[in-house]
Amino acid sequence: MSSAGRARVMVWHRAPADDADAVAKAYDQISRHLEGTPGLIGNELLRSTKDPHRLVVLSEWESLEAFRVWEEGVSHRPSTSPLRQYQEREQENFFEVFEVSAAF
Repeated sequence: MSSAGRARVMVWHRAPADDADAVAKAYDQISRHLEGTPGLIGNELLRSTKDPHRLVVLSEWESLEAFRVWEEGVSHRPSTSPLRQYQEREQENFFEVFEVSAAF
């Protein structure tokens, strides 16, 4: 199955200095809530190998449209609120959406 046309969403986070697992705990809570979301293929929590307090949530969607429908829906903000406090908002692009243009 080709990945072309799928969308990937990346959101950068920073765990507090005194709780390196805070983002992982919030991610686990959100992931359980998002299970079964139409169009969501899956998500991953990636931790930097250079800075254990820097993490990225990477989600994969069937299409950009599927992501947009969810993002504009009523459940988006409440379901992701546990992670919001950890978003790296001082980073210019702490949130980015990519559409897969080629894969092999």
